[in-house]
Amino acid sequence: MPTLQDVTHAASDARIGAGSDTDVFPSVLRDVVEALSNISFAVLGGVASAAYGRPRWTKDIDIFLRAEDADAALTALAHAGFETERTNPSWIFKGFRDGVLVDVIFKVKSDVYFDDEMASRVRIIDFADVEIPVVAPEDIIVTKAIAATEESPWHWHDALAVIAGTDLDWEYLVSRARKSPNRVLSLLHYALSIDLPVSVTAIRSLHDSISSRWD
Repeated sequence: MPTLQDVTHAASDARIGAGSDTDVFPSVLRDVVEALSNISFAVLGGVASAAYGRPRWTKDIDIFLRAEDADAALTALAHAGFETERTNPSWIFKGFRDGVLVDVIFKVKSDVYFDDEMASRVRIIDFADVEIPVVAPEDIIVTKAIAATEESPWHWHDALAVIAGTDLDWEYLVSRARKSPNRVLSLLHYALSIDLPVSVTAIRSLHDSISSRWD
């Protein structure tokens, strides 16, 4: 199972810092999962990528849930001893404890939400001796393809690592790519160019979907 040796923190906020302590991070992660046990949510971001076998540093714990559950999640974290803030009511709240940041996310780029379809695909994975609910690998790939920018190229490489190391439901991935098919198609073409196991049928489906809009 994945370990935490490559997970650390580096952030300017004074409330973030102890996350590099591998004794602190799992404890906070466990408390987050326990605090939100009555709420439907899943982990995404760097922790999710590491849970699927991509060891890399991350500076926070990203949880994804429905917008209508965000206030309840923030209240639950506050009861668990986290300092909380309603950072941006359109997409993200935050919690802080022991130097670890928890991002409570209810919308990601391209208006992707934690919907019933995504919730039904959540997997329970042991990470750093904590059982955590993690979004499906196909959803990791899609959200990472959408999130990648010049300033955050690690999202692209996280997605490639998931493609390389995970058995995927390609039909589901194509369905989830509907919010940003060009991004996902470009990622799959690149993955194919470096000999990763990519479904040519998925590439053709995305290409057909995109090209149908060109008229």
